[in-house]
Amino acid sequence: MRTIDRAREVSSPPLSPKDKEMVRVAQRCIMAALDHSRAASITLTTDTGEHPTVEVPPAALKLIGQLLGAMSEGRPIVLMPTEQEFTTVEAANFLNVSRPFVIKEMESGRLPHRKVGSHRRIALEDLLAYAQQMRASQAGALERLADNARELGLDY
Repeated sequence: MRTIDRAREVSSPPLSPKDKEMVRVAQRCIMAALDHSRAASITLTTDTGEHPTVEVPPAALKLIGQLLGAMSEGRPIVLMPTEQEFTTVEAANFLNVSRPFVIKEMESGRLPHRKVGSHRRIALEDLLAYAQQMRASQAGALERLADNARELGLDY
């Protein structure tokens, strides 16, 4: 199974209003703990009545807090190792463009990649940087179109 397919398979379950409130409270508690201390512990309560306490590094606690915040807002979450590499097909699916377009961008030097035998691989961080640059370019083009429309008196 390809990486991009696995990422799409994992979806957060819909949260009930009670669950959303629990997530919000947990996120607030975690972020408050980070503001007031350098290290923190989490006490887990299980159905069996156990209360194990776990030491968590501040960076991990911050990540957990950010994940809880995204969950409470209903935003999709994808976790992937930073050294993850994509095939040209996966990169095209990720960018929502065609595979030939991805290859053209690679060959022109606009999308960094490496070759594994005859196959091209794109690092996740390079793909994310390219996607961000692509969105900025698109936003600039849309702004120029809107400016042109305003100059011509074509209000939408």
